[in-house]
Amino acid sequence: MKFRYLILAMAALITASCDDYLEPQSLSTFDSEYVFSNAEDARRGVNAIYVHFSHDGFRSRLSNNMTGNTDIEHSSGWGSDGARYQIWDLNAQENNGDLDYVWDIGYKAIRDANIAIEGILASEAYNSDDKVLAADMGHLLGEAYTLRAYWYSILTFYFGDVPFITQAPKIGVDFNLPKEDRNVILSSVIHDMIEAEEGMYWADEAPFGIEQVNREYTLGMIARLSLQRGGWFLKPDMTMDRASDYLAYYDTARQYTGKLIQLKDRELPQDYRQVFLNQSKFINPVNADVLFEVPFAIGEGDVGWNIGVGVYSGPYGSGNNYMKIPLTYFYSFDRADQRRDVTCALYEYPNETPTKEDLEPQELIDLNNKGISQGKWSRTYLEKAPGSNTSKGTGINWPMLRYADVLLMYAEAENELNGPTGQAQEMLRRVRQRAFPDSVWAEKVDTYINTASASKESFFEAIVDERAWEFGGEMIRKYELIRWNIYSEKVQETVAGLKKMADEAGSGDMPQYLYVRNEPDGTLVIYDLYSNVAPPDPDNWRQRDWVEALIDLNQPDSYQQWITKDWARYTHPVRYIFPIPTIGIDNSQGVLQNDGYGF
Repeated sequence: MKFRYLILAMAALITASCDDYLEPQSLSTFDSEYVFSNAEDARRGVNAIYVHFSHDGFRSRLSNNMTGNTDIEHSSGWGSDGARYQIWDLNAQENNGDLDYVWDIGYKAIRDANIAIEGILASEAYNSDDKVLAADMGHLLGEAYTLRAYWYSILTFYFGDVPFITQAPKIGVDFNLPKEDRNVILSSVIHDMIEAEEGMYWADEAPFGIEQVNREYTLGMIARLSLQRGGWFLKPDMTMDRASDYLAYYDTARQYTGKLIQLKDRELPQDYRQVFLNQSKFINPVNADVLFEVPFAIGEGDVGWNIGVGVYSGPYGSGNNYMKIPLTYFYSFDRADQRRDVTCALYEYPNETPTKEDLEPQELIDLNNKGISQGKWSRTYLEKAPGSNTSKGTGINWPMLRYADVLLMYAEAENELNGPTGQAQEMLRRVRQRAFPDSVWAEKVDTYINTASASKESFFEAIVDERAWEFGGEMIRKYELIRWNIYSEKVQETVAGLKKMADEAGSGDMPQYLYVRNEPDGTLVIYDLYSNVAPPDPDNWRQRDWVEALIDLNQPDSYQQWITKDWARYTHPVRYIFPIPTIGIDNSQGVLQNDGYGF
């Protein structure tokens, strides 16, 4: 049985949500001593934590549409007062429904993790003389610690200092706790994972492989949260700061990425496209790039509906994307970089004849409307067309951490501690080699890295760029820009770059228009992405606006409004922290309030 179905079955055991997100539900209504007395029932207990990934608060909010705007993904928040628009415009209020979702499922997942952790630690099975049973319970404990750490990482990114709850719901325990320093929280959950990781199974030993938390993912999460702990953060007085012990956490990140590389190294799969195609094909290889992906059941998950290639007709149903890719990011790629055309989909399937049995031919996206899509996922990649009336619930898994990330985290941490050493360069080299044909490695990999390694600062800039090219569309950029303290710098570079393109439309090298046509199978062909020259046989091509689309033709010498408005509030320091939502304030019985951050 695939893990996604096991989790879906577990969801049926979860009672309906009540007003108090800390109210004991789920497994706390069973006899905990019985539930955690054996590995099979304890497995179900830990599965309760995963159920919260299927809530809209994660599957469409946290996984993608709340993670902009950045230099590589953006959406317009200024045109509406709706919940997600407030978030995109950095103007969310306490009554914002999407923030309610995140706070609610975050603490419910933490509640269920606490139930599992306490139940496992108190069980005879965890200390059993039966080595297999004890090993199973040790792994489950590591899963629970890691999932709890994930949710605290997210809550501290979005709300700053938050209540730190580590006990399961029970009579006599006070859960109306005040805010705890986010660095204290991160230090604690990192320590928990460090204590647990050696007792966990590798993905190739675990029954559900990369569809469940495994040792690889936990080692990677130790590093990811250590870089968060060692990174910059916004204080209530609207200044950016980092803890004085930040280098110790860079060292932890280096140690635990290094440990994973030493104990369970693997070559990056050479076919970059296939890494993501696997999720749409329900293929879950172990010892490959993806270390853990959220296992959505068929009928669950929004990948291919609100993120991915636009599809507006035909047997595959409909799908759009909330976060667009700006033209500056597309043209930041080296022309030979094979990741560009996987990451950036310049095409969509238009809504012209919805009753047609086959998909419409691909059409060039409209830069001023839908924008460039994240091309890594598409509902059209599904083996079986889900039907013309379908939208949500594709069942496509969502990647949470890849091995390429581990390699680049090692390179970043090593550079921060010791400069661009040979080890740091080698990790960057492994990622870039996968991105380019081996025929150009000498120039695009070796020479590039040699130049970037001239100083610690230039190597850091290379890491910042490489992470953009490697993880575009995977919606992790926001968290990186925050911890690097370059959020405003990067988005303002994007705005300036888009304006420059518009200013030079028709006179520079960027094509004012693109010329496109379709192959017999409907695939879109683009004549030339890098010149302003028309094809010699123009009658065989369709002319479409390209850089021209960045100009507001109704207002001469003006840019499209999204260029000037999407990032208008993203000035230094970016107020990425949001107010604690109504559900948190009300349920705290007066303990919590929103103060600082200009609220």
